[in-house]
Amino acid sequence: MTKFDVVGVGNAIVDILAKVDDAFLEKHELPKGGMSLIDEGQAQAIYDDMPPAIEASGGSAANSLAGIASLGGSCAFIGKVKNDTLGGIFAHDLKAIGVHYETAKAEDGAATAKCLISVTEDAERTMATYLGATRGMTTNDVDEALIKDSKILYLEGYLWDEQHAKHAMRKAVEIAGQYERKVSLSLSDSFCVDRHRAEFLELIEEGVDILFCNEDELKSLFETDNLEVAIQKISEKCEITAATLGSKGSIIVSSAGTISIAAGQNLNVVDTTGAGDLYAAGFLYSYSQGKSLAECGKTATIAASEIIQHMGARPEVKLSDLLDAA
Repeated sequence: MTKFDVVGVGNAIVDILAKVDDAFLEKHELPKGGMSLIDEGQAQAIYDDMPPAIEASGGSAANSLAGIASLGGSCAFIGKVKNDTLGGIFAHDLKAIGVHYETAKAEDGAATAKCLISVTEDAERTMATYLGATRGMTTNDVDEALIKDSKILYLEGYLWDEQHAKHAMRKAVEIAGQYERKVSLSLSDSFCVDRHRAEFLELIEEGVDILFCNEDELKSLFETDNLEVAIQKISEKCEITAATLGSKGSIIVSSAGTISIAAGQNLNVVDTTGAGDLYAAGFLYSYSQGKSLAECGKTATIAASEIIQHMGARPEVKLSDLLDAA
């Protein structure tokens, strides 16, 4: 028996969200719908120019774990913050929703990471991320006991941008293999895939059992504009792939074929921040409970549908209640 359903490894970030227009993105040279890595000076310039904002603990994998906890699952997180104000906020928020989090805080060096999220009128989110203290994650932060004590290891693709963090993720995969734990990976962003395509493909072939992506990320992975070609190629490399298709719902690709999952209906889309994170949360929660792939997809859709109807990337209602009512 394991103690946790899922242990996640990812960036420990505090999100700062504001509603802006397209001119704001152009002014700060931010590619709409993408994630740009920025330095501390750029972060300050963008923040100073933002309209009134909302602050909330975030980070892709951490958001997924928040969703799993809200669904009733047990989970743990490995991610680096500094012992500063934002670091304290991040740790408090994660623990308060029931996620086990004990990674040692950095006492010096860069500040806790922040993600400046610009939400335009079409509900699209554009992210500018200052990685800060997350860059300090090393193999020493990988807790072997946590991975051994979890059914599934969940990795955040964004973390691959840092060399030390990349080594930490590889170590986590090795440990999961030793204890025959499932390994899941989120591709995170098509720009992230562009930066690390060859290494992601190698990682997927060597040790990923469950892959999460959206349509653009999957196409980027295989450098094709044809979704069917990308689906065929990923089916040859990964046991299970769950790909979101926006308003067209999602698909789950496995050796048994492709399952289509309908999108949520009659939704008031406010902010797409965290949609992929919560899709992964719903899927992993149901998968850890032994549900069918179709059921995993339906739970994933319920979780993602909740998150896009309000600002922020963490649930505002108890997802287990929505699941019970479905």
